[in-house]
Amino acid sequence: MRPLRTVLPVLAAAVMTLCVACAPQTGPPAQTTASTPAPTPTALALDPGGDARANLAFFAATVDDVWSDTRSVASSDYVTALVGVGFDIAAMERTADATTVGNPADSVQFSVLWEGECLVGQVGPSIARPVAVVLPELPEGGCLVGNTPAVDG
Repeated sequence: MRPLRTVLPVLAAAVMTLCVACAPQTGPPAQTTASTPAPTPTALALDPGGDARANLAFFAATVDDVWSDTRSVASSDYVTALVGVGFDIAAMERTADATTVGNPADSVQFSVLWEGECLVGQVGPSIARPVAVVLPELPEGGCLVGNTPAVDG
């Protein structure tokens, strides 16, 4: 055990340091910086001059809105919604809503060809939530593989 003579000066110094830190300040108040308001998120919108990646969030939000409202597994519902917000119907493809034996599809896909890239969406009961991605255009052109039904508004 240390003698009291050694411990007391250390303890006294510690207490004085705490007291100085807690003492009210004298002199001018410390400078504070004015808080800048957080930027307001801009509403998503189609960016005709942007690339596919610049439009992915808007594409995904549109897909999410249709899914949230209807839980539709009709690819034409997504095409209609995408055309309604400004995407070009002539650049779109979609998959069939039923299998070759007539059963409802487990999922459907739809796409918009955008300057050599594809905005592709997928929805359906077999996937957890709507998917929206950017993929490269297929070498033979277009975005979706296989026979795709005609896209009409």
